[in-house]
Amino acid sequence: MEIFSYKEIETATKEFSLSRLIGKGSHGCVYKGVLKGGKIVAVKKPSKGLQILQDNTKLDNEIDILSSLPKTQYIVNIVGVSHDVLTRKKLLVIEFMSNGSLHHSLHNNSANPPTWSKRAFIVLRLARAIQILHGSKPSVIHRDIKSSNILFDSNWNPKLADFGLSVRLANDSESLSYSPSQPAGTIGYLDPSYTTPCKLTKIDVFSFGVVVLEIFSCRRAIDVSMETSSIVEWALPLIKNQRVAEVCDSRMGLLPSNMVGRIQCMLNIAARCVSSDENSRPSMTEIVTELEDCIVERVHFPIWQSLFPIYCMIRARNRGSKTTTIKCRRYPEDVSRGSKVLSVRDILDDEEELESSQTR
Repeated sequence: MEIFSYKEIETATKEFSLSRLIGKGSHGCVYKGVLKGGKIVAVKKPSKGLQILQDNTKLDNEIDILSSLPKTQYIVNIVGVSHDVLTRKKLLVIEFMSNGSLHHSLHNNSANPPTWSKRAFIVLRLARAIQILHGSKPSVIHRDIKSSNILFDSNWNPKLADFGLSVRLANDSESLSYSPSQPAGTIGYLDPSYTTPCKLTKIDVFSFGVVVLEIFSCRRAIDVSMETSSIVEWALPLIKNQRVAEVCDSRMGLLPSNMVGRIQCMLNIAARCVSSDENSRPSMTEIVTELEDCIVERVHFPIWQSLFPIYCMIRARNRGSKTTTIKCRRYPEDVSRGSKVLSVRDILDDEEELESSQTR
């Protein structure tokens, strides 16, 4: 983690110019910064109100959480911090995510909404991000998982962001390392049963389930213009009755045959995540395993068009090898299945080609 002078970050953001403003929330603003050498970063600056009060609590918490986590491709990682000792002004410098948020991608009325394969890819990456948080020692609970906190990098890989409300569990228990004054989160994504800070891993699981429903339906978590405003209350009866097409984004037309089973599987997982019985909600490790099964086990291998994986398999067989490894050079995300290691991104890229051909 780098330590920057406050002046260096002021220069990088053109003194926090409006032309560099890329995000704004209740606790502050995010600016695009260009460091010496040309590296592009994002800079979080507390709101003026918090600066007047010299309250860096949430920013300090985010710095503490991010600096304790290993760098990973699934989370918006910390680059460094800046702290002016005299004025107590503090800034957080993080990775720059050039392609905006999932919320914008879903709800900006774009003529080119995400493909079904891309949505499946986003769901799996988000699940892996939360799994990493819950699996860290001690566990980290995000507490504000929502589509606007999922950002895309220059290669359109989604990453989980904004750890200002995150907390740590004490050791391996479900109790907190400290006691927050009250539950936190965003209405619509927040578990209705979250009235006391307990079983917090299941709070994140609920929020994840809401995001999955939002990804496939392209409906907002709360939409007061609809007869049933809650996405959970609207979607659960449809999923229970296997009315998948009615849940899915109507802009996309008929579901491609190669994606129906996968989407049904993922919606069933989402339904379990938002169950009112928190004890019946799966863990993030269970969710990741089930999602991998949804994506990999349902692949119809004859449809694979890539010559490279076939070539690898033939070579492995000819050499009498007991293992076959198929990897994507740009996206090293693999799923182990028996003696094979399959690239999820390769699988979904091939499926996306099939999906496009079926909708032409």
